[in-house]
Amino acid sequence: MSKIVPNILVVDDSKAILIVMEAIFNELNMSDNVVTYLSAAEALDRVASDINYFDAIFTDLNMPEMDGMELIRHLGGLNYQGGIIIVSEMDHKVISLAANLAKQHNAHLIGNITKPVQLSQVSKLLIKVAQLNSHTLLKEPSISEKELIEALKNDEITPFYQPKINADSNRIESVEVLSRIVSSKNGNVILPNRFISVAEQHNLINQITFSLFEKATSEFKNMKAQLGHDFKMAFNLSPTQLDDLNCPNKLLLILELNQLTPSNIIIEITEQYALSSLTQLETLNRLRMHGFGVSLDDFGVGFTNINQLRNLPFTEVKIDRSLISHIETDLFSQVVVSSLFNITSKDHLDLVAEGVERPEELAYLRHYKRNLAIQGFLFSCPKPQSEFISWAKDWAKTDRSTA
Repeated sequence: MSKIVPNILVVDDSKAILIVMEAIFNELNMSDNVVTYLSAAEALDRVASDINYFDAIFTDLNMPEMDGMELIRHLGGLNYQGGIIIVSEMDHKVISLAANLAKQHNAHLIGNITKPVQLSQVSKLLIKVAQLNSHTLLKEPSISEKELIEALKNDEITPFYQPKINADSNRIESVEVLSRIVSSKNGNVILPNRFISVAEQHNLINQITFSLFEKATSEFKNMKAQLGHDFKMAFNLSPTQLDDLNCPNKLLLILELNQLTPSNIIIEITEQYALSSLTQLETLNRLRMHGFGVSLDDFGVGFTNINQLRNLPFTEVKIDRSLISHIETDLFSQVVVSSLFNITSKDHLDLVAEGVERPEELAYLRHYKRNLAIQGFLFSCPKPQSEFISWAKDWAKTDRSTA
C-alpha cells in the first residue's frame, strides 16, 4: 500500500522557528512524519541517504555555512523529486528569480511562506505537495502487469473527456482525452495513476496510447456533430514516446482513417521530465511541421524555464494545478503565473489553467486581460463520451454569466 501522509523535512538555523513548525505539524497530526535540522549541510546528507524519503522540504534562505539557495542547487544535483518551500519573506522579483533558478537546477520550488509561520499557510502548501507527489501519495496501489495486459486484451482502455472552457466566452475550446480502464465484467473504473507507470515500466505505453488515440478520434467526429460547433481534441504523449521518430506518422495514419487532420489535434507533452534528446526535439518539431498543436502540459512541476518556451515550438502552455490551487492568496503562484501570462501573450501562445476547483480561483484568473482557457472540476470532471455530450449540451443551454 502506498503512503498517504507525506514525509516532511524542515531546515532552519533558528530553534524557535523549528519549534513553531513542529507545533504546526503536530496540530495537523503529522508529527511522526516530520524531521527537523538546524544545519542545511546535515539536512542535505540526510536527503542524500534516501533520496525518495521526503515528499517536501521547507527551508530558510539566510543560514550560515550553506544558505537556502545553495541547498536547492544541491537538491537539484541529487535529482530530488519532492517539493521545496522557502520559509522567508521575498519580494516578487526574488520569487520569480528563485523559481527560475530552481528549474535550471532541476529542483521543484512550489511555494514560499512568510515568518511568523501560520498553520493556514502550511496547510495550503501541503495541498500542493500532495498534488506534486500524486504518483506516490496514493490511497490505492498500482495494478499488476498481468492485470494491465488483461485489460488490453479485453479492449478496456477507454477515453474519458474533460473540457477546456474559454474564460471570456464560456465556449468549449477543446476537450482533453484522459485514459481510463473500464472493466468489461463489472464496469469499475481504474484511474491512470494506477496503471500508466506500470505501462511505462513494462513497455506497454505505446499499446495504451495508440488504442486510446484510435478510439478517441473515431468518437471525435460524432461529438462535434452532436454539439454543433467546432473545437479541438487534446491528447497526451509522454516525452519517452517522442524518442520514436515514427510517432508523427503513426498518428497521421490514424487521423487519415478517421478523416481528421492534424489541425484538429493538440498534443500535450508533460513538463515533468525535461525534453533533452535530439530525437525528442526532432519529433516535437515534426509534429508542428505536420500541423499538430503542441502543448506544454503541467507547467510548474518540471524543469522548463519560462524563457525556454521561446525556443521550443509550443502553441499552448498548461499551468499545473499546484500553481492554481488557492492562487488568490498565494503570492508565489501569483508571481510565477503573472510572468507566464506575460511570456505567452508576447509569443501568442494559448494558455490553460488546469485544476480549477474553487470559484475564488476562477475569479482571480479572470482578472487577466487576455483569453484564457479553464479546465477543472469546477466545470466538469472527466466523463465518457455519452455523459460528456449530455453535459456539454446542458452547458450550452445554461446561463453561465455567474460561473
